[in-house]
Amino acid sequence: MAIQIDSSLTPQALLPQIEKIFTLSGQKINALQKRWNAADGTPVFTVAGKYGSRGWTEWTQGFQFGSALLQFDATGDASFLEMGRKATVDFMAPHVSHTGVHDHGFNNVSTYGNLLRLQNEGRIPANATEKDFYVLALKISGAVQASRWTKIGPDAGYIYSFNGPHSLFADTIRSLRSLAVSHLLGHKFMAEGDKPVDLLARLLQHAETTAKYAVYYGKGRDSYDVPALRGRTAHESIFNTNDGQYRCPNSQQGYCPFTTWTRGLAWILAGYPEEIEFLETLSDEELKPYGGKAAILARFREVAEAVADFYLSQTPTCGVPYWDTGAPGLVHLGDYLNRPAEPFNAHEPVDSSAAAIAAQGLYRLGLHLQKIGEKEKGLRYEKAALTVTKTLFAAPYLSEDPAHEGLLLHSVYHRPNGWDHVPAGQQVPCGESSMWGDYHARELALLLFRQAKGQPYYTFFSK
Repeated sequence: MAIQIDSSLTPQALLPQIEKIFTLSGQKINALQKRWNAADGTPVFTVAGKYGSRGWTEWTQGFQFGSALLQFDATGDASFLEMGRKATVDFMAPHVSHTGVHDHGFNNVSTYGNLLRLQNEGRIPANATEKDFYVLALKISGAVQASRWTKIGPDAGYIYSFNGPHSLFADTIRSLRSLAVSHLLGHKFMAEGDKPVDLLARLLQHAETTAKYAVYYGKGRDSYDVPALRGRTAHESIFNTNDGQYRCPNSQQGYCPFTTWTRGLAWILAGYPEEIEFLETLSDEELKPYGGKAAILARFREVAEAVADFYLSQTPTCGVPYWDTGAPGLVHLGDYLNRPAEPFNAHEPVDSSAAAIAAQGLYRLGLHLQKIGEKEKGLRYEKAALTVTKTLFAAPYLSEDPAHEGLLLHSVYHRPNGWDHVPAGQQVPCGESSMWGDYHARELALLLFRQAKGQPYYTFFSK
């Protein structure tokens, strides 16, 4: 079966759930802020309801402080603005110049980017000094992110992951946010020999490499690339850095290279539609050197629709997926796609964070398709997004226990490494939250809250 789409849903119909989300969200942010000691590192995921750190990469700190800024955006409570602004100044500078990660779009656009957007929108008082500070941080962040570059052809390449120059991660499609913002701000990125680097070109080339190698289209690229699985994704794509040749798929956080880790798919599903929105703001003339606006947008739509269709067909009826569509324990769950996901089952965990990320992509894709005249297809994606949202913003996924520091329950971090907490009496991870899951639940809620209230459409950029 597939997700059972409720075609009656609207953002306005979900407003009571969204408002409840932000009531709970404020309580969770304040509770964590009161308890957290920055010397302990960045909060990543919860164990028995309490956030702890995990020293892999510090990719979630922007979500911690960005959550306060999203809370201010939705509620107007200035205490959250001050919390997010102060933390950005105090803690985020190392992330701006961090040359060792592919996470700039997560950390810096969620903090400096939200602050600049709020000022540009007139949501916070105009302050030229503060604005210059945010602009400079975002310009540099985009350039540093773009500098992690592996060239695989005359006009081809990708931003490589923290695994090294041979590695492209599906996640990194969301770090194109940082390149897009830096480009919009008019930054001139200079490399060796005073040679300018085209940030827009690198954004488009990374997107094309991801589209070509991380996404499958049912055209027989390997034995598992069949029409019924069109839109499946690989978490990692491996290249030979000596000659630029693609070698194989791989998976860091999924079950295996030939199965689909659902959060990796969700990053792609969210990334391409939001980049479509960014590219729509550029002129035909600006995009002409890169193949033309129409062709670029068509390619981005092709990718987004493929992964969206896979998500809809390979996710249980409620809209929340299991952590990997090929996870070995799923065979013990019977016809699991023909009923709601079961977070307390004994075989495989679900991943609510993948659903929160994917829902935003489905919604943005749906609105874009309706805008260009593909109303029926667009409505399907839009209503699917709202169906997923309705599920997430209620039991058993919404965390209403004041003693639990998370907002969105049943998130999974790294199943293969065994990092996720398995509560007493359970056999698989469940009942816990992640900083990225909570942030994207808030971002989804803000997007729909603004739609329901007739406020300006929420994007990561503000031109």
